[in-house]
This record gives sequence, structure tokens and C-alpha cells, in this order.
Amino acid sequence: MSTIAELRLPATETTLATALENAPAATFALESSVSKPHPSFWVTGVERERATEAFDADPSVERVELLVETQTRLLFDVRFVDGDGIQSLYDPLLVDGGCLLEAWATNDWWQVRARFPDRDALVAAYDRLDDRGITADLRRVSDGTGDLGPETQLTPQQREALEAALKHGYFEIPRRISMEELADELDISHQALSERFRRAYETLVDEELQPTGEQSVTE
Repeated sequence: MSTIAELRLPATETTLATALENAPAATFALESSVSKPHPSFWVTGVERERATEAFDADPSVERVELLVETQTRLLFDVRFVDGDGIQSLYDPLLVDGGCLLEAWATNDWWQVRARFPDRDALVAAYDRLDDRGITADLRRVSDGTGDLGPETQLTPQQREALEAALKHGYFEIPRRISMEELADELDISHQALSERFRRAYETLVDEELQPTGEQSVTE
């Protein structure tokens, strides 16, 4: 069964961080198109000049061209410097047959919806993001018909980590606490907290997508 996941990724670890910093009121939404050689972005919340200046200030952007201007939004064609750009989102997510459904960014964060062939493909994508130094927050998982239920099989350590993250504003935009600071609060290492989050996310996915009695509980 396919899996749909919503993730939040820092722009500083993915793409267009400088553009977002220079236009904090803007929202940048990736336009879905399979026929274009490079991506286009719909920009809302700012005037044309501010949006253009934001793109021009971003060192990952080689060239930008305004394609469409309406009363409420702007469509830009963006060519990135080789090795930069939207591939930082594509590569980790799409290797195992993943499909990027939506991607939009505001306030220094990317929000991504992606479909994966199964749970294992989602977990593998999360691991690839982590290997590349991208801090991925798994916000929601569904099988296409519903969201996660309220009951979970989290271990006490996993629940403690998630509750502390919620209490200290780790999931807020912008974050009120870094992962390093949260690890200090819990008196564990940064790596241990990252692994605890990863396994907690895996547990939540297991509960949603596997039949009752087949959940895998990991610490």
C-alpha cells in the first residue's frame, strides 16, 4: 500500500535559504511540471521587485525569469547553479519510486508532501535525508484515506523526546530550540536524540500502515 508523508525541512539545509531570508513574508511553491528542464516557482505575499531581488541574492540561483504575473502571485522560471537547487529535495525523496506531490516554503522552512510505494521506502528516504545532514520532521503519515490515530506504541524514551520537543517549541516555525539544545535538556547526545526521533517516526508509520498486532516497537 502506498504511503503519503508530510515533512518539514530547513531551507538552510536544502534550497533557496537566502531567497527566503530576503523575502520573509513570501511563500515559494514549486510548480509541478514533468516537461520543463528546470523548476518554476509560484511566489505569493510580496511584490515582483522584492521577489526578483530575493532570487538574485541567492547564491544557488544562476538565472531567474518572470513568466507570469497576476494580481495575487508570480511565476518564476529558475535555473540553479550546478549541484545546488531543488535536487536537494528530489534526490533523497525519489530514489525508491517516491513522487513529490507538493513543496512550498515560507519562514525558512520547506513543507513537502510525497508519496512512497510503501513504508520501507519512506523510512529509507528519511534515512537518506539524515545522511545528507538534512533535519527532517515527519509531520503526518497516511495511506491515502486517513491520518494517524491518537493511540501509539511509542517507548517511554520516544514519548519523552517528542513531548520535550513539543514543550520547548522544537516543532514550531521558527524553532524555539535546536536539536542540540533539546538533547542537552534530555541529557543525551545529539546523535541519540536524532536516532530516537527516527525510530519514533518509524513506530508511528508502523502503527498506521501495518495490521493490528504487527507493529514493530523500537527504542
